[in-house]
Amino acid sequence: MERPLFRRLGVAGDDAGPTIYFNGWPIEARLGDSVAAALLAAGVREFHETAISVAARGPFCMTGACFDCLLRIDGEDNRQSCMTSARDGMRIEAMVGIRPVDGDA
Repeated sequence: MERPLFRRLGVAGDDAGPTIYFNGWPIEARLGDSVAAALLAAGVREFHETAISVAARGPFCMTGACFDCLLRIDGEDNRQSCMTSARDGMRIEAMVGIRPVDGDA
C-alpha cells in the first residue's frame, strides 16, 4: 500500500472540527485547519486545472504566495484555500478551465 504524501500527526479523532463539502463529498476537518490542509489530509490532491494546458494543480507553498490552491469556496471563485479557515458547512468546488476575474461578464 502506498504511503500518503500528507498525513496528520496525533490520534485520529483529535480536535474534531467542522464538516466541509468538496465537490459534494463531506470531509471532516480539524479545529484550526485551513481548507487546503483539511483537503490534503482527506487525500485530495487536485484542486484546480490550469486554464491553458489543463494541468492539475494543488497546494505548493501553503503560505499564500503561489496561488496553486485556488478553489471556488461558497460560490466565490479564485479563493486561496491555504489562507481560508475551514468552517462548518462550507461548499467547496474544484475549478476547471478559464476562471472568471472580477468584472468579467
